[in-house]
Amino acid sequence: MDNEALIDALKAIVGANAVVTAHEDMEPYLHEPRGLFHGTTRAIVRPGSTEEVAAVMRLAQEHGIAVVPQGGNTGLVGGQTPEANHPAIILSLQRLDRIREVDVLTDTMTVDAGVTLLKAQDAASAVDRLFPLSLASEGSCTIGGNIATNAGGTAVLAYGNMRDLVLGLEVVLADGRVLNGLGKLRKDNTGYDLKSLFIGSEGTLGIVTGAVLKLFPLPRQRVTVFCGMPSPEAAVALLAKIKSEIGASLTTFEFMSRFGLELVLRHAPGTRDPLADAHPWYALIELSSQIEGDLDARFEHCLGAAFEEGLVADAALAASLDQRQDLWKLREALSEVQGREGGSIKHDVSVPIAAIPTLISEANTAVEALIPGVRPVPFGHLGDGNVHFNFSQPVGADKQAFLDRWDEVNALVHGVVLKLGGSISAEHGIGRLKRAALPRVKDPVAMDLMRSLKTALDPKNLLNPGVIL
Repeated sequence: MDNEALIDALKAIVGANAVVTAHEDMEPYLHEPRGLFHGTTRAIVRPGSTEEVAAVMRLAQEHGIAVVPQGGNTGLVGGQTPEANHPAIILSLQRLDRIREVDVLTDTMTVDAGVTLLKAQDAASAVDRLFPLSLASEGSCTIGGNIATNAGGTAVLAYGNMRDLVLGLEVVLADGRVLNGLGKLRKDNTGYDLKSLFIGSEGTLGIVTGAVLKLFPLPRQRVTVFCGMPSPEAAVALLAKIKSEIGASLTTFEFMSRFGLELVLRHAPGTRDPLADAHPWYALIELSSQIEGDLDARFEHCLGAAFEEGLVADAALAASLDQRQDLWKLREALSEVQGREGGSIKHDVSVPIAAIPTLISEANTAVEALIPGVRPVPFGHLGDGNVHFNFSQPVGADKQAFLDRWDEVNALVHGVVLKLGGSISAEHGIGRLKRAALPRVKDPVAMDLMRSLKTALDPKNLLNPGVIL
């Protein structure tokens, strides 16, 4: 099908205004946030309904046209970016942005895939409920993208990742059929759990167009504290202490190094160090409860014991919403500010929580031996074992020469991760970035099953070709 005929056919399905072909208008869709991938496309199509998505897929199936689904274009492994040498159309879901229903009695919300995470959070809050997924990109990432990547974020410790927050899905398959699985049931043992196939599949098995999400009671009380600590070992011990003494009220346990905090203080306007002295490591801890009570007193007692045990050297407790936001900004700004220091080689890995100190020690030693002067920036979700283990280039180094060693650094870090029983992808997915590495770390039988599923659901390999497999 030549391009002119394709454009005419797409316009007939979604309307002329929903097909983007001008180069300058397509450009924002063609590269991902880190600038590692830049693709080409025959057109951007922006359907406004599930029926239009299905019609686009029937057209693609008939003419063998590759389709790359895209949500908010915030993914960090290139899964939403078409290959430069594989002509495809980008199917943007941003126009599918309805909150279909909020059901307070069943604590569910049914939404279109293009609804932003922030819009979903606000819709839940408007009825005194919580949708707990929280990411730095929540103003622009979409629910469909969160599902496609099985997003994690800062509240996994308490609520789980996206797989734990989805009750039902509506999915357009590669051949244009629509799987209607928008059930609200917590119990449904009628065969295979089909929705789980599509959560984390990065648009390679089907296109999510709608979802039923779990809601929770809105917290009535929050306690937020920023702690200075002597070591990662102390952070792990503090996490265990809080879980043991306070239990399910622990919502978040984030950590970062002193160098990570210095990057934020240097490059993020309006930030300040909340503690009087510098410390080697820091934790941002938050507890919440759905009932008013003595949570703050219980936590202060636990924190006092942690001081006596040498786990915490200093702490700043948020006394207002503004102070809470200031403390959160120290963590949330860290991902963005690393780019101000030149090249950054990144990892999204997970290991058993007890192994995090070993991961940091051994990976730092290995990479520093490879690249003298490299500056480690480990940070992330200590509460669920997910470390964003990044490395900033040495001061004065050539940025591109440093980035050219990405694969070498990955090999060292991933080697330590695998030795510790971890994963090379905790919450960002595989995408194009880690596709070559996946067969080296995944069980061969698991790889065979994944290929079989791909062949069964997308035999012509039209959905997001080159992603994951």
